[in-house]
Amino acid sequence: MPHVNIKHFPAPLTDEQRAGLVAAVTDAVRSAFGCDEDVISIALEPVESAAWHERVYVPEIVNRQELLHKSPNY
Repeated sequence: MPHVNIKHFPAPLTDEQRAGLVAAVTDAVRSAFGCDEDVISIALEPVESAAWHERVYVPEIVNRQELLHKSPNY
């Protein structure tokens, strides 16, 4: 507890960029939930743009709007 899954279009992130993202998200989650860094897990999941609507937009954004705290501006 807690787990963060970041779905994104494939991007050529360097190890430094990936580590910086993970560190920033870890700090934000630790601060918000008041938990130790050791209990946080973070996944980075690339999703091809052609599959985004079917795999992410509809099932996780449209069908789960009650869970969203920030919506995309399309």
